[in-house]
Amino acid sequence: MTTRPYAPGRLVRLRESFWFLPALLGVVAVVLAEALVALDRALPAGATDDVAFLGALSASGGRSILSIIGSSMLTVAGTSFSITISVLATTSSTYGPRLVRNFMADRANQLVLAVFTSTFLYAIVVMRTVHTEVDDASAFVPVIAVHVAVLIGVLDVGVLVFFIHHIATSVQITSLQGRVMDDLRVVAAVAYPDDVPEGTTKEARPALSTTAAARTPTAPAPSGSVVRTPVDGYVQSLTFEALRRAAVDADTVVDVVAMPGRYVIAGDVVATTSTPVPSAAVASIRRAVVVGRARTPQHDVEFALQQLVEIAVRGLASGTNDPYTGVSALDMSAGVLVPLWRRGEPTTALVDDAGHPVVLLSWPTVEQLVDSVLHAVRTYAAEQPAVLDAALRLLDRLDDVAPERREGALDEHRAALTEARARV
Repeated sequence: MTTRPYAPGRLVRLRESFWFLPALLGVVAVVLAEALVALDRALPAGATDDVAFLGALSASGGRSILSIIGSSMLTVAGTSFSITISVLATTSSTYGPRLVRNFMADRANQLVLAVFTSTFLYAIVVMRTVHTEVDDASAFVPVIAVHVAVLIGVLDVGVLVFFIHHIATSVQITSLQGRVMDDLRVVAAVAYPDDVPEGTTKEARPALSTTAAARTPTAPAPSGSVVRTPVDGYVQSLTFEALRRAAVDADTVVDVVAMPGRYVIAGDVVATTSTPVPSAAVASIRRAVVVGRARTPQHDVEFALQQLVEIAVRGLASGTNDPYTGVSALDMSAGVLVPLWRRGEPTTALVDDAGHPVVLLSWPTVEQLVDSVLHAVRTYAAEQPAVLDAALRLLDRLDDVAPERREGALDEHRAALTEARARV
């Protein structure tokens, strides 16, 4: 399974917004409508009479067609949006509010809304150009533009059928878990590029040189500069190339203090430099640390894994009582955790062209990721034998591939899970 490619933080936020694609296609629809109307005006009268499916139209007929298409598409767009909101509410209450962004970022949902609204815009732009002899000195009906509107309307019916199928598929738990796993694979490729889970595209990794040398966060140098955030929120992502370029241009080493997932308030330190740097470099580093109101899985590997765990935990709630959701979540997590456990180490620095570290990073270790999953199982699934068995299977997979430095690291979890399994 391929994953979405890496993109800078602000670009991802734009891509995940529900208005961007409809706005873009709306502009395209208006431009297309004006272009086809101009083409109709440029053609001599009767030029399209002999063309199949482009027979002459009266002004009232053209207006009626455009009016029906425009009003119908606006109604369908409203209905589709209502269905989407209903799905968002159901997902939020059943699987957790943090999964709502998966639907907001779903390109298919954005495209469906964009197609219907842009069809409406196309229809009203073309309709305003239809004139009768009473309205103007001469009648004008943009035959090509009207027939294109009919073609678009036919295609919109297919889009509606696709939307119904897509929305019914997307609310299935396996689809939700699959999208969460895609996010987890992408961020794993960023944080642990030396051992990316099989199937992850190379484009998912930031195109930067990295090193895996030992990394210990250091206090800011007394003579260095301090970069503070001007806003409150979670660090959502890092623009790696911008950080690297700022460090190289200022001939300094940037230590990223606030990694993705950390909550900062205005004035908190997000990065430090080893030497004093000009204000322009400080501003560049500040812009490269993207802060927002909510955590996102783009570069926040703990949050990406937490979403999968949250689906499992909510399935174990007394009101849901669905342990098999937890089982599938643990089974799917093995696809990322096992390759990382085998030899994965977090990237600790970005280097310049000469191989010297210029940006220091502190991703969570693989041990911390595995601990977070197993602690959740031990806490919430103590009375669910199916989930405990799945956790033990995951432990077996991890032990089978454990390198020497990780041998015995999971013995405490195995003993606790085995004891819990014996009690149920």
